[in-house]
Amino acid sequence: MAQAEQQTEPVYQELMRLRAIFQEIPEIGGILTDNRLEPDQKAHVVQPLLENFDGIVHNFIGVVYNYNRMNDIPLMIAEYERRYDDFNGVILGKVTTAVPLAPEQKEQIAANFAQRLGYEKAELAEEVDESIIGGVIVEANYHVVDGSLKTQLAKIHEVLKQA
Repeated sequence: MAQAEQQTEPVYQELMRLRAIFQEIPEIGGILTDNRLEPDQKAHVVQPLLENFDGIVHNFIGVVYNYNRMNDIPLMIAEYERRYDDFNGVILGKVTTAVPLAPEQKEQIAANFAQRLGYEKAELAEEVDESIIGGVIVEANYHVVDGSLKTQLAKIHEVLKQA
C-alpha cells in the first residue's frame, strides 16, 4: 500500500518511530493483547499511540489492534523493513571474522557480497568469533558464504577420515 501511494519512505520513518516506542516499552504489545483487560482499558493505552501517527501507519495500528495482534507489531515492522531494504537494493546481514575488520575490509566484503546476491549494497553487522580461526563467514537472507578456516579444516579432516 505504501509503495502504491508512493509513501514508502514516510511510512518507513513512521514505523521506525513506532519500533522505538515498542523498544522503549516492550510490554506494550502484551498489554494490548491481554484478554484479561477490558476493551475500554486497552483503549486508554492505544489511543495516545494512535494520536502520534496518521495516514497509513495510523490505519495499520488500528487494524492490528482490532485483530488483537499488537504483540506482533515488532515482527511486522521488521518485515516491512526487510521489504523496504529489498526495494531499495539493500541487503542486511552479518559478517563473522576471527579478528576485527578494518573499515576498508568490511566495505570490500559488503560490496562483493551485495554484488554476488544481486543487490546494490550490503549492510553487514560485524561479529568477532575467534573460534573460526581465520577467514570470514557472511550471512544474509538465508544465504551463507563460509570461508572460515575452521570449516575448511573440518572438510579436510572429513576427507582424511574417509581415505
